[in-house]
Amino acid sequence: MTFLALDVGNTRLKWALYEGPRVGARLLAHGAQFLENIETLAEGDWSGLQAPRWVVGCIVAGDAVKRRVEEQLELWDVPPQWVVSSSTEAGLTNGYDHPARLGSDRWVAMIGARQRLLASGPPRPCVVVMVGTAVTVEAIDAGGRFLGGIILPGHGIMLRALESGTAGLHVPTGEVRDFPTNTSDALTSGGTFAIAGAVQRMVENLRRHCGQEPACYMTGGAGWKMAPSMTNHFELVDTLIFDGLLEIADRRLLAV
Repeated sequence: MTFLALDVGNTRLKWALYEGPRVGARLLAHGAQFLENIETLAEGDWSGLQAPRWVVGCIVAGDAVKRRVEEQLELWDVPPQWVVSSSTEAGLTNGYDHPARLGSDRWVAMIGARQRLLASGPPRPCVVVMVGTAVTVEAIDAGGRFLGGIILPGHGIMLRALESGTAGLHVPTGEVRDFPTNTSDALTSGGTFAIAGAVQRMVENLRRHCGQEPACYMTGGAGWKMAPSMTNHFELVDTLIFDGLLEIADRRLLAV
């Protein structure tokens, strides 16, 4: 039963075709497309794929983009299942005040992180970081309860906000330096340190709350940019959302 996983973010649609809807299934093909080019998928990237029998995805880009994706999926006549955050799924409990209002990408990434954590050892708290257009930092206790998380701007949003609100800051992207001595490096370092500081604060909060050292997972298109500047030990996992979608699909299939 071939399985297509979809992660539709604010900038790109990422997809992965697996041999089956189960954790550890063999990856057959994968790719990404900017949202403005979604209409090319059926006749382009997807045209030569083996037809999936099941499609599960998460989307944060809105209903208009969702409709455009569903039109491309008519290639196989397989309606997608879109994950909506709920009070509990795949062993994770949602502590959000209104569970359904939690971004589905955040929910799926946490499920993927929890599955990866339990596969590698005994239960422990964990922090899940997604670095993309926006940055999210989530806290999960050892029992699998999502305690809460923070949202902050990604590098690009920070830079554009400074450029629009401050005269004279239209400068090239710089490097991350401990002590920046030019405006380009100062802007790049400031954004990077803001994200790293937010992660460190959440790790400290979770350590204090649980009395145990948390694991830390990072994902997202810009995660690699943060790697050299992190002060906490972490695992960079490009496929965290796909891992979560596989876990959800596996559990839902067993429940049928």
